[in-house]
Amino acid sequence: MAEPPRFVTLDDYEPAARAALPDDFYGFVAGAAGDEWTHLENRRAFDRWVLRPRVLRGLGAADPRIELFGERVSMPVLVAPWAYQRVAHPDGELATARAAARAGTVMCVSTTASDILEEIASASDGPKWWQLYVFTDRGYTEEMLARVVEAGFAAVAWTVDLNAYGLRHRETRAGYEPPISPSTETLAYEVTLSWDDLPWIRERIGGLPLLLKGILTKEDAELAVQAGADAIVVSNHGGRQLDSSPASIDALPEVVEAVAGRVPVLMDGGIRRGTDVVKALALGAAAVLIGRPAAWGLAAAGEDGVLDVLRILRQEVENAMTLCGCPTVGDIAPEHVARATA
Repeated sequence: MAEPPRFVTLDDYEPAARAALPDDFYGFVAGAAGDEWTHLENRRAFDRWVLRPRVLRGLGAADPRIELFGERVSMPVLVAPWAYQRVAHPDGELATARAAARAGTVMCVSTTASDILEEIASASDGPKWWQLYVFTDRGYTEEMLARVVEAGFAAVAWTVDLNAYGLRHRETRAGYEPPISPSTETLAYEVTLSWDDLPWIRERIGGLPLLLKGILTKEDAELAVQAGADAIVVSNHGGRQLDSSPASIDALPEVVEAVAGRVPVLMDGGIRRGTDVVKALALGAAAVLIGRPAAWGLAAAGEDGVLDVLRILRQEVENAMTLCGCPTVGDIAPEHVARATA
């Protein structure tokens, strides 16, 4: 594999990715719903928090490793699901899976990759989660989940915020059409889902952990726990669904408070720096997921690009933890973050 260009931050990867991608697909990945206010707010919201470092803690380098569902992970940063990765790079999801495994973290695989599900599962020995969209054809969904279990995926993350497709104007203006696959060609997503459908999914994934991805309110967090979710992912779908919904980091505290430690709470949306990760952890997240940065890494330099994105983030997380006086992720506490005063 070709050596990726040496980049210093995650943002360095986006211009290289934009140069490598077709314009319409770049718009699909980079764009969001409506005026893209929520998408931009995901980033801006991190600036409303500051870190409160503690000193003289007798600490050398921090250890960012965590455990999730019994799996030891190298850092509290996972790869979020995103669609049609073979448009970004010929190796697509296979490259992302290999990069995540080399980095020692989890890849969450999008349902849109269902036609190569088993190939992705066998592409590396790293842990993988399956992101679930439920289709109107429940038989197809049931068959897909059976394949997920058989292929050895470690968890299922059910995306619950796609009862309608967000109004993504960049895609419309660019004339973007998704690549044809078995799922996009013949199937539609189920839009009448309710909390009553959770047991149906649970029955079809055996004993795998079930995460609900797309929770933004304390009310839905409580319902998710009552319904039997094993974890919650605070997410606004990268700003791609309901514009004017809150930034994920702003929604995180009320969800964490509502859950009250009963299940892990993860989040995605706007993570670009190790300091962002530490802020999220201080506000109660067990881990975060990154989507667009992984996409930029894949488009710019394939497997090695995704690996480098993860390397940069791990290095930044370790540095921020060390400077905050936190030897382990478990030592990151609410005292390490505060609202910015200006």
